[in-house]
Amino acid sequence: MTLTEKPISTSQPSATPPGLALALSGGGARGLAHLGVLAALDELALPVAALAGVSSGAIVGAFYAAGFAPREILQLFMGVSITRLTRMAFSRYGLLQLGAVEALFARHLGAGCTFESLRLPLTLVATDLTAGASVHFSQGLLIPPLLGSSAVPVLYRPIEYQGRQLADGGLLNNLPVDALLGRGWPVVAVNCIPTNTGGRITGFRNLVERTLNLIIGANSTLSKQQCQLLLEPPELRAYRPLDYRRGQELFDIGYRYTLAQALALRALLTAPADSPEPE
Repeated sequence: MTLTEKPISTSQPSATPPGLALALSGGGARGLAHLGVLAALDELALPVAALAGVSSGAIVGAFYAAGFAPREILQLFMGVSITRLTRMAFSRYGLLQLGAVEALFARHLGAGCTFESLRLPLTLVATDLTAGASVHFSQGLLIPPLLGSSAVPVLYRPIEYQGRQLADGGLLNNLPVDALLGRGWPVVAVNCIPTNTGGRITGFRNLVERTLNLIIGANSTLSKQQCQLLLEPPELRAYRPLDYRRGQELFDIGYRYTLAQALALRALLTAPADSPEPE
């Protein structure tokens, strides 16, 4: 596959079906809120036509596009030991290895799973460290770019794939609205890292998290302007990137917030795809 800045998936039908295109942000454990968003959309009978994801949003998008129900995905990841998934590697590229994560993906998605075999069009966004550019994947093998999109630099070694060194897509594009523009669907951006304007720096860990959140927030500004509707649950400000044990709470936040946006979401399906966000 020859990558371009905005490849178009060959799995998209020629006649555009009705539905919403979802851009799912990264955010560590807070990405579990995406599952609540998807569960609410299913309950509201609002069809999802396509997905684009980064980091934790890429993982949620891949499993949902493969046919897993949101609550099934939540139980799958809540039943996994994060400690076992993040074994120390001490390589020159990163502290942790993704071998156990790769095995988990292969066991549930299939080692040879491809984008073309998914039930929904999916675009994964990663960062090419060598080129210093955001790259999109929507064809071919699924797991290598999925790992690449989730490989946080310094913590994880880059994923070598198609001559590129891939790392977390959130470095340059944490809210991948651009991957869904011009495809005939209204784009809903789901951002699970709302800026906490009242947060205080109380230690080194807090300083690192705050710095990363500000950097990531800055690269999401244009995406928020380009989408037709932004879902950004403010309650997520109280959660940290490693709060996986609070997965049910995070799911519930995304679920409740999306149900409250039912009227705005339904209005998108009757409005032109490029129209402004409904009032």
